[in-house]
This record gives sequence, C-alpha cells and structure tokens, in this order.
Amino acid sequence: MAGIYRRIMSWVDERFGTGSVEEFLRHKTVPIHRHTIWYYLGGMTLFLFIIQVLTGILLLLYYRPTASDAFESVQFIMTQVQFGWLIRSIHSWSANLMIFLVFAHMFSVYFLKAYRKPRELTWVTGMLLMFVVLAFGFSGYLLPWNTLSFFATKVGTDMAGFVPFIGKWILIFLRGGKEVTGATLTRFFGFHVAVLPGLATLLLAMHLLLVQRLGMSTPPSVERAIEQGKEQRRSMPFFPNFLLRDIIGWYAALGVLGALAAIFPWELGIKANPFGSAPAGIRPEWYFLFMFQTFKYLPAKVLFLDSELLGLAVFSLAGAVWVIVPFLDYKAGFGKVTRFFTGLGIFALGYIVLMSALALRT
Repeated sequence: MAGIYRRIMSWVDERFGTGSVEEFLRHKTVPIHRHTIWYYLGGMTLFLFIIQVLTGILLLLYYRPTASDAFESVQFIMTQVQFGWLIRSIHSWSANLMIFLVFAHMFSVYFLKAYRKPRELTWVTGMLLMFVVLAFGFSGYLLPWNTLSFFATKVGTDMAGFVPFIGKWILIFLRGGKEVTGATLTRFFGFHVAVLPGLATLLLAMHLLLVQRLGMSTPPSVERAIEQGKEQRRSMPFFPNFLLRDIIGWYAALGVLGALAAIFPWELGIKANPFGSAPAGIRPEWYFLFMFQTFKYLPAKVLFLDSELLGLAVFSLAGAVWVIVPFLDYKAGFGKVTRFFTGLGIFALGYIVLMSALALRT
C-alpha cells in the first residue's frame, strides 16, 4: 500500500507540483502564546462561508427570483422539500454567525496589532472581505420577498439616494428603477449569487495567500515579554497540529449552527405587499443596528446638511480610516500612535455594542 501511495503522489506531484506545497506545510509554524486562541476565528469564519456556499447551491435548485414566485418558492422549500426548512435555517443562521465571527475576527486582529508591517495588505483584504460579507447580508435579506425584507430594503436603498451628486444614480442602479419592485429582487439576486461570490472568491484567495505567505503575527506585548526574557518563543507545526485544532473549532461552530437551526428554525413571515404600509417598529438586521440607532439620534439638519447625509459621511469616513489603519498606526507596538489607535478601537467596539443594545430595547 505504501508503494502505491508513493506512486500516486509522485504522479500528482509531477503534474501539479504538490511537493512544494507539502514542503511548505512541513515547515510552516504557528506561534504559541496566551492569545493563540484568537487565531482560530479566521478558520471558523471560512468554514461558515463554505456552509453558506453549499446550502446556497441547494436552495438555488428551487428558488425563483421573481416578485410573483420568490415567496412561494421559499415556502415550498420549507414545507414540501425534504429537510428544506433545515437547509434554509442553516443558511440563514450561518450567515448571521459568519457576520458575527467576521466582526470578532476583525477586532481581535485590530487589538493584537496583527496589521503591522508587512501585513498591511492582509488587513486591507480582510476589511474588504468584511464589506462584501455585509453586502451579502443586505442583498440576501430581500430574497424571501417578505414584508420585513421589502421595507428594510426600501429604507436601506433610500439612504443611497442621499449621496451628493450621484445618489439618484446609485438608487436607480440598486433598485433597477425608482421604487423597490421585482426588478430590485432580480438585481439583488444577481448580486447575491454572482457578483458578490466572485468578489469574495478573489479577495479570499488574496487574503489566504497573504496569511500563508506572511504567517501569524505575534502581538507586541508578547514580543516585548520575549525580549525581556519573561517568556520563551514557542510555536507548533501548522500541519497537522494547528489544522486539527482548527477543525475542532469547525465542529464547535457546526454544533452551535445545527442547534440554532433545529431549535429556532428561521421564519418566513408574510409576503411583501408593495402597496401596503410598513409594519411598526421595523428595523434592519442586527449588524446594521448601530448605524440605524445613530441616525435616530441625529437632528433633522446640522448646519446645511441633512441628518442622513451627515450620517453617511461620518460612517464612510470612519470606514475609510479603519481600512487604512495599518498605514496610520505606523509605530504599532512602540509609541503613542498605537495607544491612540487602541483607544479608538475600544471606543468603536463600545459604540457598536451600546448603539445596538439601545436599538434592541426600543
């Protein structure tokens, strides 16, 4: 058997060059320290993305992206297709868990200063991936064509109309017209199953390539402790040690996902009526709540700016600054600039949690 295995691997290596990959994995290591546990969040996020792809493909077999058929097709999946309700629940819950883990992974990388030179582009591609994941959530929310998703999309796309000069064009581009109609549903479906997956695949490939090329970053606090002789530099092989631990994290995520999908199946709601009135207390999904609550606190006008325009400008600027943090915090781990950005991260995390909690209470 060993001889057959060697011949097969030799045949594959001759054609695909797998020997270099095997050699790379044999020498790749992962740092061991008190913050190592945060390294597993990226793998769990990737695992949930794979779950999204697989369940999404299964749902595509029955889903029909038209205003007349979308709701009924989802209803058919949930009531007539064997285990259809479970697949849809897994798809919906895994989307929410993935977004939660994306935020957790992003903040863990931020506070561990893992964006330091030479990992600036790893951070940038990761942030762009986070924006794509949020776009997945926003576009996918409309696809069941129920009342909540219809009016939430109407409010969300209305915000685009406040962008100076090009707002009207963006609004029409997103909706496929001036109002949220079947054309909007078809357009969002195209974004959700074609455009965004293509972008996500490209960015994910770049992100993973950079992670594998540059390895895991050791936090500045651990580096200082090693330099002062308080700790020893330790590491473990990526394969199989770290990978097996990563797979255990995937099993944990799968267990939580399965429990949520089975115990709390995702509801479908009522079919959207474009001529009806918006239900009371409508609000966006939880990952947009902090922005939603902020807009509620803004006055109607600030100087000559509408509150919507001001809010969009502030959040856009904050997002841009967050993306280029590695180039601003150029002394990460060594000076006052880092302390300022650490404080900024604590403020951002606290603000998101506080605003989201206030939105859930009202």
